[in-house]
Amino acid sequence: MGIVQSGFHKRRKTGGKKKTWRKKRKFELGRPAANTKLGPKKVHLVRTRGGNEKRRALKLDHGNFAWGSEKTTKKSKIIDVVYNASNNELVRTKILVKNTIVVIDAAPFRLWYENYYRLSLPIKTREGEVVTKPTEIKPAEVKEGEKTEEAKKDEAKDAKDAKAKTDIYKVRQRHAKIEPALAQQFANNRLLAAISSSPGQVLCCSLLSLARRLFPSFTRFALSLPHTPPCSRT
Repeated sequence: MGIVQSGFHKRRKTGGKKKTWRKKRKFELGRPAANTKLGPKKVHLVRTRGGNEKRRALKLDHGNFAWGSEKTTKKSKIIDVVYNASNNELVRTKILVKNTIVVIDAAPFRLWYENYYRLSLPIKTREGEVVTKPTEIKPAEVKEGEKTEEAKKDEAKDAKDAKAKTDIYKVRQRHAKIEPALAQQFANNRLLAAISSSPGQVLCCSLLSLARRLFPSFTRFALSLPHTPPCSRT
């Protein structure tokens, strides 16, 4: 029971040392950090006081990524660790802690964006060119053949619904704006995110997107990310 959470080993605000007037207690017990690494999910059970259990995530490779400006969340794969403000050693060893900057797969959000706005995001070809494919809103298909009265009513209803959906997409497209740095990340099919949870304790990574106005110092990573996924060390 070497690690404790009591304040006897800490100094006072004035700088003076505290006298240890009693021994350690079981309820002050502390445990080593989980040091969650990047890799296939691996969870260990820890027996706690009273026979209860806690869980420690030793390895994780997926997380719930929140795109704040679009108000949507998707599960995505964590590809690599690129920055940690506290220690560069945590980047080399691929350790996931709170506020770590990671690279995640952009495919789930590309699919959601294109289905929601009916607009295409830029993508990089094999030759290295960034291309944006035009997306058209297709009208409802009309089946040929003999049409009864019920079929005509259904067709008119389908055409009305298709027009209403088309109008909805046109309204959405007015507000479909993406920052250039984020568009560059989508072109590389890689997104930068910051971990907002404690992965070792909650057994999952809650991630936040890096907007250019919030994290201007990380835009250089977006411009230098390779098109092919980097080698992750497990």
